[in-house]
Amino acid sequence: MSFGKYSKRFDFSDNGWCEGDSNCRILKSPNFDPRPKNTPIDLLVLHSISLPEGVFGGNEIENLFLNQLDTSKKIFKPLLNLKVSSHFFIRRTGSLVQFVSMQDRAWHAGESSFLGRVRCNDFSIGIELEGTDFEKFNDAQYDTLENLILSIKNFVPGVSFIASHSFIAPGRKTDPGPYFDWKRVREAIETAKKNIFLFP
Repeated sequence: MSFGKYSKRFDFSDNGWCEGDSNCRILKSPNFDPRPKNTPIDLLVLHSISLPEGVFGGNEIENLFLNQLDTSKKIFKPLLNLKVSSHFFIRRTGSLVQFVSMQDRAWHAGESSFLGRVRCNDFSIGIELEGTDFEKFNDAQYDTLENLILSIKNFVPGVSFIASHSFIAPGRKTDPGPYFDWKRVREAIETAKKNIFLFP
């Protein structure tokens, strides 16, 4: 399937992992469980993350999702015993890492609700972008995100919504923050003629 100017697509195997793509690195997180039976996936949740806050380019986020973060360091002590993950992580460079199969439930949303439904992890795919609430994201990240969204839509046609973490967990979460360019993402979706509704 062609995505027009968004020609860099990601391919997925039937088990929900990136397949045959050097642009998508796989690191399997232990932090997941099966989705409830007969629960269709229709939501993408966008997050931002940095560890330590505002520091980019290290391996701490990967280590967090792999339960390998050095919590003996004072700055990471509050994260001791935290078990979290996301399906995908987009670095500042635009490189993509997958931690959990889309067929499984990653632990990214926490206490959450979307259009009257609770437990968003059950029916969503989580995408983390390396960033903060206080600065813009990079073009390379948007390029990867836009192509990832369209590739997921091709793999999971039922995906109809994209929401911020702050939308599904108001008052508890603020990411991906005010500098995230929702207009750019909307234009990419419209250019590809996909029916996906955004909830910033």
